[in-house]
Amino acid sequence: MDIILHLGAHRTATTSLQRHAQAQTAALATHGLAFWGPPVTRDGLLAGVIPAPGDHSDAARAARARGRIALRVARAREAGVTRLVVSDENMIGAPRTCLRRHRLYPGAGERMARLGDAFGGRITRAVLSIRAQDAWWASVLAYAVARGHRLPSAGDLDRLVTGGRQWRDVIADVACALPGVEIVILPHEQFADRPAARLALMTGEADTGHGHEAAAWLGRAPDLPALRRAVERRGGDAARLPDGIGRWYPFGAAQAAALKEAYDDDLFWLRTGADGLARLAGETGPLNAEIQPRDGHPTRGQDDGIEERHLA
Repeated sequence: MDIILHLGAHRTATTSLQRHAQAQTAALATHGLAFWGPPVTRDGLLAGVIPAPGDHSDAARAARARGRIALRVARAREAGVTRLVVSDENMIGAPRTCLRRHRLYPGAGERMARLGDAFGGRITRAVLSIRAQDAWWASVLAYAVARGHRLPSAGDLDRLVTGGRQWRDVIADVACALPGVEIVILPHEQFADRPAARLALMTGEADTGHGHEAAAWLGRAPDLPALRRAVERRGGDAARLPDGIGRWYPFGAAQAAALKEAYDDDLFWLRTGADGLARLAGETGPLNAEIQPRDGHPTRGQDDGIEERHLA
């Protein structure tokens, strides 16, 4: 059985992919495919794999998690599953940690090592969607502010820009933590509104529900009016947000340019082989025709939900 981890990231239309896959459960099963999304992963399956904040590592809980996962995988295999996708953006970390540390997924390596152990070293592929850092941080901030996070200061924004951690660092951490596992990278700008194409690239199965993709964009970041209402409700200073009705873009021109340059560097690194650590999907290969953006949707992506609940 191939075990494929879909790691998100947050704010890369992960919820849309999960809903699409769950809607296609019966069709996928005819190809030996099973999909475990958050309803499975957050219902106790991964309890004990990654300690909750403030908790100490517990070897006994980790051992129970290994046994629980192995039992469920064995049952899936007996049911005829040959390819299993496990999808949960929280496996790689939490956006609030990224904001607190001003860095992209600082604990990704340790978390992936724990997941690799929990699955008994049987993971065959890990898939990560990445997004231009200026758009990613803006989306993370908007969703966080709507849920009670304070508005960022000028210093906060500067630290997000100068934190020095790029997607290539996250990818390298994942690859080092999962030796021998194929790492596949999907650019959000190309794949956001094509959940079937993403699922096809994850699994190698062409029939993943093309033509049945939901039109709704799920979990989009709140716009400026929604953010102003949220800040006002909790007694904050909504005047710190700009006027207008579109999306909130908190970065200045120089900050945005630096973040975009960092993403360009990440993509260049991936296109030139990623030091053998990962493969950039969508630019070559037999499924390329299936994953090009549709007319009218060149680069706009749907934002996926930001989730702070523990995997347990």
